[in-house]
Amino acid sequence: MKKLRTEVAVVGGGPAGLSAAAEAARAGAKVLLIDENKRLGGQLVKQIHKFFGSEAHHAGVRGYQIARRLLRDVEDAGVTVASNALAYGLFPEKELGVVWDGKHCQVSAERIVLAAGAKENYLAFPGSTLPGVMGAGAAQTMANINRVLPGRRIVMLGSGNVGLIVSYQLMQAGADVVAVVEGADHIGGYGVHAAKLRRAGVPFYLSHTVKRASGDGALARVEIVQVGKNWQSIPGTELTLEADTLCLAAGLNPMTELAWMAGCAFLYLPAFGGHVPAHDAKMETTVPGVYVAGDITGVEEASTAMEEGRMAGLSAAESLGYGAGAALDAERAAIQRRLDDLRAGERGAIRRESKARQTAAAADQRQGGGAT
Repeated sequence: MKKLRTEVAVVGGGPAGLSAAAEAARAGAKVLLIDENKRLGGQLVKQIHKFFGSEAHHAGVRGYQIARRLLRDVEDAGVTVASNALAYGLFPEKELGVVWDGKHCQVSAERIVLAAGAKENYLAFPGSTLPGVMGAGAAQTMANINRVLPGRRIVMLGSGNVGLIVSYQLMQAGADVVAVVEGADHIGGYGVHAAKLRRAGVPFYLSHTVKRASGDGALARVEIVQVGKNWQSIPGTELTLEADTLCLAAGLNPMTELAWMAGCAFLYLPAFGGHVPAHDAKMETTVPGVYVAGDITGVEEASTAMEEGRMAGLSAAESLGYGAGAALDAERAAIQRRLDDLRAGERGAIRRESKARQTAAAADQRQGGGAT
């Protein structure tokens, strides 16, 4: 078994991991970036829409172009990149088990940044295993990466930003979006995304969910039903939609397996996707030397993931003796200000509260109180 040593190992090559690796390397640390894909960038590589926000967060730039910028930063900083490398275990003494290009290797690191991202939620209902039923992210990958339409007549379940954006991109690729179905009584994503679909004539079925999917060996029909305030189906409100593809945009949950293996303290935050590791303001978990960034800390936007990655990378490098003093403090303060801006306003209230709980839980754990 091949053995590698590095000062900082970053697991995950999405926006958080790329940002963490670049910052740690620029500070002077020896960094190894590990990602299971051949093409780095995470979800950014399949995002063809332009980002909102400020210039600091790449406003007006398409996701795949942002990925290219971040990868250039990593390369310019001298990071060693292990692509097509799956980190399957995190063991005592900060040792990672990795399968790299089909060969097992052991990576020993002084500091580890976990930026593994999140995975799609799935829903179970009659017919949910039929060919043609898939996650919205899978459909986006097929269309934007592989240039293959998942189907011609699409029903999208979920009106968050993922459901809205993927619906519009599938329309751009030539598909007919039959409907967007949403269990809540309101659209979950940004109005600007919903407006594009409304202008194109796509109907929204709010307070509805999928009752069953059917077809002879493949999806042909999606039966939806209205739900009441208690989320129970209302008999007699069923409606059948002809479709060959049903995309599920039912949210994401953090990929926390390595953090569990490391022994990190966790707490349950539904607004952030479930169980997430507690961490302090420097993104360090309750396990000294193990940091987290991005969706593993709670599902948010890519811009937030990049800022958390920068914070984790700087903190990991600083703990090794790289960088110190007023300049580092100023940079950390600037990152925190940008994070606060991203979580500002009414929509960010739950995120701010959740982050405060993570920080408090980490402090409580270090004092022996434990996290819930």
